[in-house]
Amino acid sequence: MVHPAFESIVRLSRENPEAHPSSVSLEERRQAFRDEAFSNQGEMAPMASTEERSLALGDRTLRARLYVPMNEETRALVVYLHGGSFVVGDLDSHEWLCRRLAQDTKMRFLAVDYRLAPEFPFPAALNDAVDAIRYVSDHRDEFAATDAHLIVMGDSAGANLATVAVTQLRGENVDIIAQVLIYPTLGPEVVTDSAHTFATGYLLDIEHLRYDYRQYLGDYRDHTDPRVTPLLNNDLSGVAPAVVVVAECDPLRDEAVAYAGLLGHFGVHVELLEAEGMVHGFLELGGVVPEALAVVDDLATHLHRLVEVAAS
Repeated sequence: MVHPAFESIVRLSRENPEAHPSSVSLEERRQAFRDEAFSNQGEMAPMASTEERSLALGDRTLRARLYVPMNEETRALVVYLHGGSFVVGDLDSHEWLCRRLAQDTKMRFLAVDYRLAPEFPFPAALNDAVDAIRYVSDHRDEFAATDAHLIVMGDSAGANLATVAVTQLRGENVDIIAQVLIYPTLGPEVVTDSAHTFATGYLLDIEHLRYDYRQYLGDYRDHTDPRVTPLLNNDLSGVAPAVVVVAECDPLRDEAVAYAGLLGHFGVHVELLEAEGMVHGFLELGGVVPEALAVVDDLATHLHRLVEVAAS
């Protein structure tokens, strides 16, 4: 059941359904995503500093933004990968959320502006995520203390990139102490019970997501590739401990729960945080629905505990 605080938002979205992404231009769609993000922002959390950064990754340079909270307490740096179905989203659309998360977790956040589809199809965004994390690890003193632990976090499509990148970096000297997956999408074949129950009318339309996967994958057709569908990975042993955040009324809920189980099957420490009554993208709506942020305090507690374990 949808949380009462979200009932009016869900009702409004049903009365004014979003146009199919194939019917609008990319620029119109990206601008609409930004505009909606800005309209849902609450007061920006104050930071000790925000800094525009560039990550020189050989043949390309990515923009990034570093958030240093005023109440920083722990030696951890979070590399953040935004959501947006691999097609929309940028540093500005997720600034409010990154600031709020940095404030509440008391950790530095580095948001990375990876390349978007369809201009840059798979595996461009994934390569950006992997190379950006590796770069930050190698140049840690440019972003935080030299002994700061790395946490990789993403929401929705960004969570897909985060978990695949963490898996690909397994075995390298990158010191990732945790991966945080916020309502992740874990493959284009969305056929779970929750995908059926919440397919339309709950802020994430499954047919729109399937369309965006086609934009993301381009000519690549192998959906069984675990880089595309992490749920089909046959070996997750040795990857970083995970915190998986799911929303009760999200079409992606069941696959996220299944992925948490898969991680546990391979001996990975995993903590599942379930947000009752919430919908996909609920954290980004925290500026207009304060109840959506209740899970953030829980998330901060889990992250601090993982940092303490890593430091011990």
